[in-house]
Amino acid sequence: MFNNIPPITRNIIIINVIVFIAAYFIPQLNYFLSAYYPFSPDFKSWQVITHMFMHGSLIHILFNMLTLYSFGPILEYRLGDKKYLILYFLSGLGAFFLYNLWNFIEVQKLVSELQAMNIDAKDFLNSLINNPDTTMPRNKTEANLAGIYFGRMVGASGAIFGVIAAFATLYPEAKIGIMFIPVPMKVKYVVPILIVISIYLGISGNGGGIAHLAHVGGALVGWILARIWRKHLYRFN
Repeated sequence: MFNNIPPITRNIIIINVIVFIAAYFIPQLNYFLSAYYPFSPDFKSWQVITHMFMHGSLIHILFNMLTLYSFGPILEYRLGDKKYLILYFLSGLGAFFLYNLWNFIEVQKLVSELQAMNIDAKDFLNSLINNPDTTMPRNKTEANLAGIYFGRMVGASGAIFGVIAAFATLYPEAKIGIMFIPVPMKVKYVVPILIVISIYLGISGNGGGIAHLAHVGGALVGWILARIWRKHLYRFN
């Protein structure tokens, strides 16, 4: 059955599984390949790509790969290898960009809050970098700032949301099943609902450690590309 999956989707799944297993046995990869806030001292340029192959748990990678398996092959056959690869990786980059754009806005707000408390944010961050074992956040604002600078972004979810959004754009009448909803729904209704929920959770800060705005960024790129390609799809193929 696995051999019936088209090559790009199959290879993406294989690479994700290999990296997940490798990170289990080589924990340093979790820090080396995960993505950090671009102004963090831990950020490296390659992380904008490698974070798409990192996952925080077995449930995380299983859910992502099953979702990719469900939507990816149809789009790969419809778009062709080149366009499908562009869709996948540009969606992942869009996820990284939007998530960190929001982080940048949040950092400005947190820095202003610390200034109002007569706390120098730069001194606090430098102390965390130079003395990580002895420096502790003294309030919620410092804790949130440290979380942005030293928290990790992992997962293929942003890229996969781009695939889902593209699928919904090209096949709006297709029906899919959703957990906890017994009746299949048209994908053109499901995806906007998921996006609205992701925007709310991302902006409200009630995301539970999930980069919801990364999902939105990936979906936005997927939707834009599918709208562009839809008019010329047969010529591209």
